[in-house]
Order: sequence, then structure tokens, then C-alpha cells
Amino acid sequence: MSDHARPAVRTASGGLAATAALALLAAPAHAGERVLGGTEEASASWVVALTDRDGRQFCGGTLVTPVKVVTAAHCVDSRAPAGLRVISGRPDLRASTGAVRTVGEVWVHPGFRDVTAGDDVAVLTLAEPAPEPTLPLAGAEETERYRPGAPARVFGWGRTTETGPSSEVLRSVEVAISDDAGCRVAYPEHDPGTRVCAGVPDGGRDACAGDSGGPLVADGMLIGVVSYGTGCGRPGVPGVYTRVSSVADAVAARL
Repeated sequence: MSDHARPAVRTASGGLAATAALALLAAPAHAGERVLGGTEEASASWVVALTDRDGRQFCGGTLVTPVKVVTAAHCVDSRAPAGLRVISGRPDLRASTGAVRTVGEVWVHPGFRDVTAGDDVAVLTLAEPAPEPTLPLAGAEETERYRPGAPARVFGWGRTTETGPSSEVLRSVEVAISDDAGCRVAYPEHDPGTRVCAGVPDGGRDACAGDSGGPLVADGMLIGVVSYGTGCGRPGVPGVYTRVSSVADAVAARL
């Protein structure tokens, strides 16, 4: 892959990862292409923020049982449970609502190697149950919500512009499921069996750095986990998500 096409994982810890920085520097984008859509979101109480022990948010996640959070493997595969915190019930991270919980166990999908190889999913076990509502997972037989053009919504505290700061307030934006051929143009490594792309053809609506691990939701169901993308919200370049139906059985075994 050239630097122009290198995917950027969408974590926010310490800024963009090296591959992300290369992608941002090497691939020009006009200001109008960088601004992501979306609005502040206060009702998605199953979305959680992942932070380090000092409170720095770097990824998102989804509460799927009172003690289990689904997130991206690349968010946590090099982190010890003792260094992780999960914030629930706090859409505005500057507030004191909700609670901060420690993590007792981290399970990373055994097939995970890097974001471009698939299986980018992990399950965190909270030390204490969270009282917020949970979100059901798309099952292994789910296909309807992955049809090209189907609407979905992505949630997170990530950057609202490609090179700007992360948001202190949870935001969401509607995107559309991309067809596999279009996704493969942007990402030649695309594997429709394990991943799904979503965005809009003209760009401007997408996940970005800091949103990794967060949910892609359709009809009240978790269908995707934010994984990676080249830039943020660029025309013709959708975001890449772990296809939850492809990992549903492995995840369900950890719940």
C-alpha cells in the first residue's frame, strides 16, 4: 500500500497512530471534505467511553450486558485491564453523571492480528454491573441490516474534523451501508465476510479518530464496531467496521 492508502485506526490516545498521521499528511482533503456531520446525542445510554486510568478517552464501546462491553480489539489488545476505565451514563464527559468502572478482564478475538486482517473485536468484563440499558447484537444469520443503502447510525466522542480535537460530548450521525464493490475500491483488502463499510458518497459523515470501538447501530441493534478508515468523511471513502454478525458467535460465548 502507498502512504496515501494506508488505513488509520480510529483511536485517540496520544493522537493519531503513525499510519494515521501518514495518511492525513499524504492524502490532501479540502476543508469541506473534512467536516463530519452529526449532532449531540443524549439518549444512547448504552454507548460507553473507554479511558486510561488518568481519564483520557481514546475509544468507545457498547454495553451489551450489565457487565460486558463490546469494543474494537485494536483499542485494547496491548492494554492491561488495570489500566482501563469504562465510563457509562455520561454523554458529556465534562459532567459528573454516570459512573467510572474498572475492568476485570479483557478478551480479544483470537483471530485478530491488525485492523486490515479482520476480527477487530474485543469484550471487556466490568468489575461492577452498569445500570444503563444494553444493546442487542446482530446475530450470525443477520443480513437485512447489511444490505447496500440501508441506514445506520454511528456514535462516538471522536474528532469532528479530520485533524481537529475530539468532542467532549457524545455525537452520532446517520450513514448508509456501502456495497462491497465500492468499499473494495477504497480498501483493496476489504473482506465482506468480516467487515462492512458505511458512509455517504459525497463524504462529510463518518467516524474519526477517537471513535474506534464505538457502535454502528441499525434498528436498535449493534451491527458494527468502528475499526478504521483513511481520513475522515472523504468523498468515496467510507469508514470500515467489524461486521458484528461475523463475530456474533465468538462474542456471545464471552457474554
